[in-house]
Amino acid sequence: MGRYTLRRLLQFVPVLFGTMFLLHYLQTVSIQINGNPIRAFFGGRPPPPETLNAITRSFGLDDPCLTQTGNPCLGMFVDRLAGYARGDFGVDFNLQPITSLVAQAFPVSLRLAIIAVVVESTVGIAIGVLAAIRKDKFADNFVRISTVLLISVPVFVLGVLVQIMSGLYVGVWLVDNGAPEWLSAAFSISYQPDHPWASLFVPGVVLAAFSLGFVARLTRTSLIETLRADYVRTARAKGLPPNRVVGVHALRNSLIPVVTYIGVDLGALMGGAIVTEGIFGIPGIGGLVFTSARVGETAVIVAVATLLTLVFLSASLLVDLLYAVLDPRIRYE
Repeated sequence: MGRYTLRRLLQFVPVLFGTMFLLHYLQTVSIQINGNPIRAFFGGRPPPPETLNAITRSFGLDDPCLTQTGNPCLGMFVDRLAGYARGDFGVDFNLQPITSLVAQAFPVSLRLAIIAVVVESTVGIAIGVLAAIRKDKFADNFVRISTVLLISVPVFVLGVLVQIMSGLYVGVWLVDNGAPEWLSAAFSISYQPDHPWASLFVPGVVLAAFSLGFVARLTRTSLIETLRADYVRTARAKGLPPNRVVGVHALRNSLIPVVTYIGVDLGALMGGAIVTEGIFGIPGIGGLVFTSARVGETAVIVAVATLLTLVFLSASLLVDLLYAVLDPRIRYE
């Protein structure tokens, strides 16, 4: 497994470099087509040429290649790689280091993603197993209908409804009855820095709701198929208890597609929680990307996208390594 892990880590290099170059090229083409983004600082007023040139130079946007449409600006790309290697992602238009912006937002989104993954994994797998062993009965039909509803309801609708119910009803009731602060924060309508985990519980559940439906249905389908396998029938014929047959022999192999989905979903949750973070006022990566896109902070977007690429690659490697844990027949030589 060590050699396989090393090969996968080496494969990260071309993927990461290719992604970084594509992001860099899109940024340069955007500037070449739309013009100098520094002009947006002055609104509709034409700035003095000296002032415009000085500000453009301070942001490193004075390279002649930015006036040549289609030029990939390889020199700027090399300079960017050198900066990234030093941990320098540049500054935004407010002269704030992008590294500090990401450092403030990343832990918040990471906590939100962890809560969402734990909820979708535990609840989704549990109800999927229940639906599989109760196939075509009331529990199975209830799970199938409820998961379809979870998948169908848009996250912004579910988020607003849950925010109203948890914040304006449950949260107020808890405060009026003297509940502990951490419990009240768990059902608050917005993020509270004093309770960084508790105040993310309800947003995490909302964020996990869509994926939870998929996890439950994947678990149900995969487990039903596995329960028909010959080795499961053999285990039953040997007189093993049903709980052991399902929990030890069938469930582990059934979780391979589920683990694949959860691993990919982890990266998506890190960067795709823009709506959830916006509804609950969470200062995470999603909010940072949304704000940067709105004001044209392409340097921030490129830096965040690069980091999220690393998250996706790491999650993919972890999923592949978990395959060998779940299925003893899989070996990495």
